[in-house]
Amino acid sequence: MAWWDKRVVMTRDDAETAPGDLGRIAVWRMITLVVMGVLGAVVLVGLIVTLGNANRKRDQALDLQAHSYDVMIIARTLSGTIARSEASLGRYVISTDNRLGQIYFDQWRLAGTQLDRLGKLTADNDPQKRAIERLRDAYLRRGEELSLTALSTRYGKYNQALARYYGAREAKSLTEIDQTLDEIINRERGLLSARTANAMATVDRSSRIAGILAVFGILIVLGAITLGWLTLRAVGDRATARAEAEIERERAEELAAAVETATSELRVQEGKLRQVQKMEAVGQLTGGIAHDFNNMLAVVLGGLELAKRTVTTDPLTATRHIDNATDGANRAAALTRRLLAFSREDSLKPEPIRAGGLIGGMSELLDRTLGDAISIVTRDASDGWRVCADRVQLENAVLNLAVNARDAMAGRGVLTIETACATLSEHEIDHCSAGDYVAIAVIDDGCGMTPEVVERVYEPFFTTKDAGKGTGLGLSQIFAFVRQLDGVITIQTAMGTGTTVTLYLPRDMAEERVGEIVDLQPNADPARTLTVLVVEDDPRVLGATMGALEELGHRGIACDDPDKAERLLADHGDVDLILCDVLMPGKTGPELIADIGPRFPHVAVLFVTGYAGEANASEFGDHDLLRKPFTLAKLESAIGEAMARDRPAPSQLIAAE
Repeated sequence: MAWWDKRVVMTRDDAETAPGDLGRIAVWRMITLVVMGVLGAVVLVGLIVTLGNANRKRDQALDLQAHSYDVMIIARTLSGTIARSEASLGRYVISTDNRLGQIYFDQWRLAGTQLDRLGKLTADNDPQKRAIERLRDAYLRRGEELSLTALSTRYGKYNQALARYYGAREAKSLTEIDQTLDEIINRERGLLSARTANAMATVDRSSRIAGILAVFGILIVLGAITLGWLTLRAVGDRATARAEAEIERERAEELAAAVETATSELRVQEGKLRQVQKMEAVGQLTGGIAHDFNNMLAVVLGGLELAKRTVTTDPLTATRHIDNATDGANRAAALTRRLLAFSREDSLKPEPIRAGGLIGGMSELLDRTLGDAISIVTRDASDGWRVCADRVQLENAVLNLAVNARDAMAGRGVLTIETACATLSEHEIDHCSAGDYVAIAVIDDGCGMTPEVVERVYEPFFTTKDAGKGTGLGLSQIFAFVRQLDGVITIQTAMGTGTTVTLYLPRDMAEERVGEIVDLQPNADPARTLTVLVVEDDPRVLGATMGALEELGHRGIACDDPDKAERLLADHGDVDLILCDVLMPGKTGPELIADIGPRFPHVAVLFVTGYAGEANASEFGDHDLLRKPFTLAKLESAIGEAMARDRPAPSQLIAAE
């Protein structure tokens, strides 16, 4: 056979055997493909399951981390909101600006909303729920403490409001709020750390499984490439999520640190501001009082010095100087009454007053106070309407407005005081109620006021006068007085056009009593000589009172210690009246009378004080009260009223025994 024949035969043989080999290869390929498909499916399913589980764990971890961040941020925000609310309340107490009071209320209400949100976020955590309940209880108690301060300020009780505010800074509720917030944040931070560690462990475990599957996937060609790409993508997503979580954690920590720093700085600045305002107010008040008292003391000392020089040579001139000194002393007493009224230590004595008659009766006082360069014009259109108010307080209000008007006119101009009738609707002026009002307007043609000054005129201690020339209590006192009567006050002014201040006081609708006759008790006998036990710890006042009683024709028994009073009463069985000071060391006047009164019920009692107000007026019982300083006429009148009170006579007591 030729070589080509052999080649042909061999090719033919190969061709004959090739189909069998190809079938076997195809079978193995099929088997390989099936195995690869099965392995690919297993790897793919395993990778999908692994990645899905990793994604769920990651999402859960991120949600829990975000939840923890929300809890910590809201807790810090709640702390800041409470701090801002209390800061606004402090400024409201000092300035009495109602807008600051509204800010305090809004911030406190916002804190309540934030507390509710914090409670919802921690509803699935029992320890946090219990902490939130304690926080809510402390928040409510804190709200009650601060609301008392706000109400005191709202009704003009500024000293009480300041005392309550400073006391509230040391309250247990504030400490409990801060400690509970710290507890909540620390517990949430611990949960955050545990959740982060759990998420990291899950990610690491998923990464290992994905790596194993990726090795198997490489042997599966296309499936390995696809699974490898998916694995790399999953790893990249996890790395991105880890980086984002780290960034969010750092951002939350920075925010929490910033809130804590801002809160601390705010508290420090508030303390400094309160101290500065307190010192400024005290300095301004003492300067104004010192200025006014120096003027009055100059009149008193000057008049007495001049009277001493002329008492033997010119009695008439000496009498005039003594009258001037007396007038200065009366002005000093009036200033003291103003200060007591401002501090709410001077009790009010409301009575029906005709506004027109009051202004007419003040003409001489206004002329003497304002000087000859001020022309005073009065117009009465009140139609006899009356107001129910304390006469002294109302006169002081009108006098203060007149003095302010004189200063605005630089001591020269026309001052007009008008009284009129006014019927106002609900909230027609400020927050007034609907009804009839008596309007008292004080009008000047002075320099007027700027809008900035008008906004602050009612603030205590605020004054536009030179240092030491005013206390800044005038308009704030008038504002409190008008509000106490449920009235309103308005100011109409502009630079260069003068100022009109109008007081709207509710009309007194009670029936007027005409010709009322006072029926004195049968045992009242002011004309006879009385034996009076004078209980007074100040030796100068004691001597002056003994002299006044002698001048009135009575016999006085001096007692410089309340502990001696009972013995002196026993030694002098003819004592008709006890003239007793109120504030004394060791024992007060009401305490003394409460001790010895039941054993001497036939002896009349007359309290004397220069410092007593509504807070302790009930301690005096049915006994009369005479305020220092007093004149001989007031002393005689007070003794007569005290002796006119009904009490058993000594003969009745003997018969009863």
